[in-house]
Amino acid sequence: MQPLLNLLITTLFLTPYAWAACKGPNVNPATLKLLKTLEPLKPSVSDSYGNPIIGYGHLCTDWSCSDILDSFTQPLSEESASRLLVDDLVAYQNALTNALSDAVILSDNQYGALVSWTYNTGIAAMESSTLVARLNDGGDVGLIGNGELPQWIYVNGTMVDRLVRRRKAEVRLFNRESQVGALSVAC
Repeated sequence: MQPLLNLLITTLFLTPYAWAACKGPNVNPATLKLLKTLEPLKPSVSDSYGNPIIGYGHLCTDWSCSDILDSFTQPLSEESASRLLVDDLVAYQNALTNALSDAVILSDNQYGALVSWTYNTGIAAMESSTLVARLNDGGDVGLIGNGELPQWIYVNGTMVDRLVRRRKAEVRLFNRESQVGALSVAC
């Protein structure tokens, strides 16, 4: 009984976003296409700044990618890498959705650009960002996205060209006109 209780407590209270208040919507095809150009396919484990990466930017827990061995065979096919990306994005979609107040309204392209940014910078950075704080304060979504996203181009105080290109691509998606809404969602 004790192991089952420990598992339940760990799942409910210690696993981030195991049960999010709101489930974030899936990103649109334009976002998936963008992510696949920003995160080139790595069928086998590769070294990315000292981190084990596979597929379209999946950060493995170790150099054998044991976290995906039960679900995916290596080297990954394009189809498997795409499935892994969609699976990975769920946590980032949920985190962004739950970090933003119900008053924040985003198109599917704005939402997709912010999910891409979160996938790259990490959930903790997104949650503590001035971008999210300003959106939650009711600021103009377009001004905030265009002003804040381009600032996320530094690693340890050094500007990184790859991040400059990535942020420009995310801003282009963010600004692409769309009549399809993504947020806010009814929870």
